[in-house]
Amino acid sequence: MFDLDGTLVRFSQDDFINAYFAELSKVFIRLGLDARAAVKGVWAGTKAMVLNDGSMLNTQRFWDAFSEFMNIKGSELEAVESACDNFYTNEFNAVKSVVKPSKIPKRLVRAMAAKGYTLVLATNPLFPPCAVDSRLGWIGLNRADFQHITHYENSTFCKPNLAYYREVFEKIKKSPEQCIMVGNNPAEDMCAGELGAETYLVTDFMENETGIDITAFQHGTIEELETFLTSMP
Repeated sequence: MFDLDGTLVRFSQDDFINAYFAELSKVFIRLGLDARAAVKGVWAGTKAMVLNDGSMLNTQRFWDAFSEFMNIKGSELEAVESACDNFYTNEFNAVKSVVKPSKIPKRLVRAMAAKGYTLVLATNPLFPPCAVDSRLGWIGLNRADFQHITHYENSTFCKPNLAYYREVFEKIKKSPEQCIMVGNNPAEDMCAGELGAETYLVTDFMENETGIDITAFQHGTIEELETFLTSMP
């Protein structure tokens, strides 16, 4: 189970967020929206997804919250949704400029597939599938490289809620003990270990806002991760 942002796609979160919202704001301006307010609306939708309780898909949580924050609905809201999907397929790719190139993520994913492992892209499901497709494309991978990918249209929880991981384990029909979660965030990714999964913290672009002691986790650089995983049977 691989996290995506900061793990397979190598960038700092701050660089990504700044570049992402700079591009997305242009879409809101073209739609005649107050771009600053719309960005706040995106954050409101993101918060709603993180707090999702499993009663509806993340996509519905997001757009309900965005709609309420911006006070738009019906055809106007549909136009924003359509423009955002188009954005993620096109202009969003300009954000690739913040990625630090490496051949390791693609090589590692393909190597583990060749060994016969079930591969899951366990990215926090805050984005539509087209946005996941674009980010995978930045590192030469695609949806076909994984047996399961989490995104906001197929998930009802988010990290660090343990229910997110339970949902994944159920969908791939694996017990936590059969899995290893690889990620760059001690709080959001390593918590899978609480359910019995093995974990590995990638430290190159680690996100550790709360200063969690990482010595309790297997950890290392992407190079060390490659050595560790490719030594598996």
